[in-house]
Amino acid sequence: MKAVILAAGKGVRLEPLTLTRPKHMIPVGGKPLLEWLVKGLKSSGIEEALIVTYYMGEKIREYFGNGSKFGLDLSYITQKDILGTADAISMAEGYVEDDDFLAIYGDLLVSEETIRKTISTAKTSGNAVMATVPVDKPSLYGVVEIKEDRIVRIVEKPQPEKEPSNLANAGIYVLPPDIFRYIRKTGLSLRGEYEVTESLQKFIDEGNILKPALISRDDWLDIGHPWNLLDANEHLLKHLEGSIKGTVEEGVQLIGPVRIGEGARIRSGSYIEGPILIGRNSDIGPNCYLRPSTSIGEEVRIGNACEVKNSIIMDRTHVAHLSYVGDSVIGTDCNFGAGTITANIRFDKKNIRMNIKSERLDSGKRKLGTFMGDNAQTGINVSLMPGVKVGPGSWIAPGLSVYEDVPPETFLSVGRVELKHRPVGS
Repeated sequence: MKAVILAAGKGVRLEPLTLTRPKHMIPVGGKPLLEWLVKGLKSSGIEEALIVTYYMGEKIREYFGNGSKFGLDLSYITQKDILGTADAISMAEGYVEDDDFLAIYGDLLVSEETIRKTISTAKTSGNAVMATVPVDKPSLYGVVEIKEDRIVRIVEKPQPEKEPSNLANAGIYVLPPDIFRYIRKTGLSLRGEYEVTESLQKFIDEGNILKPALISRDDWLDIGHPWNLLDANEHLLKHLEGSIKGTVEEGVQLIGPVRIGEGARIRSGSYIEGPILIGRNSDIGPNCYLRPSTSIGEEVRIGNACEVKNSIIMDRTHVAHLSYVGDSVIGTDCNFGAGTITANIRFDKKNIRMNIKSERLDSGKRKLGTFMGDNAQTGINVSLMPGVKVGPGSWIAPGLSVYEDVPPETFLSVGRVELKHRPVGS
């Protein structure tokens, strides 16, 4: 069976991290999100896959190539625009030919067992299949109504009082080639896209059977908001096996599973409490405290007496001495001036709220720090308040407390925000 991976979307809700990369290439657990999916497909018996791209698709093609290093035969096709899931799946018509195929959203973190169960349900029943997953807030998802072990209705983001069930569309399907006929009948949705759920409803309404494959909530995570990256990272690191390929100086304490890459150096006095992943050629310490569920990329420098907790720090970022990074995601090539603090909890202990697509959303997290784009810098003694986003390429002047999101490529100083066209002081 061939697979079709939908990886065209920009991931606006994951900005500023997606301003310089597609969301599928954001690293979690030391690898791009899409790599975990590709490996899961391979482990589930899939040997060929088509990746549908659009936004910064060249970065995906460059990284994965023909798939040989992942043991999978990969092909690519590009959407003309981001026109929805039905349009994306329609691009695969010539690729899958006359066979059933697996279609899966590329921004999911799912277990091998989840993929296997979806395929197995299709083979056992001989019908099309949609994976479904129980969720706490069905109104945020496409929700299914099931009768006599078949899906009879799909409702997109229903009102709470009209939810047909608590089972959401998990974004994993086994579909027959006949689905393309129903996609061609699908019109634009209210948000201006062609939705595969509408195609599937037409498929059902004409008497075809769509079976549910119920999967565990523990085996499925939709990376739709910035804080989901930390959830995914924590989930992946739970399965981390410790290994030491770098240099660990005398006086370092390693507790639990810690993986240290080649060329990395852990300086004396550091206390590292796993699960922790430290990439190649990174330099930690002295006297640092690294706390669980932290992924540190390659060539990262964490200076003297810093603390890092439950965070993702990407390649070549420098965190100077006496800084704290908690519950945060920091992009590549960033630089924290000495004493930079990412605050991650409110005085009133209420959930952290973030600005997402012009809305102020409750993250559901009592602790949540900073989300910083690539090539951003802070001066000494900068404090970043909970849930603040810093755009790529921005500079924050020394001594500031930052309460609002910082746009890309700006210089934030006392009382002003200005476009950063030249180095400060020139």
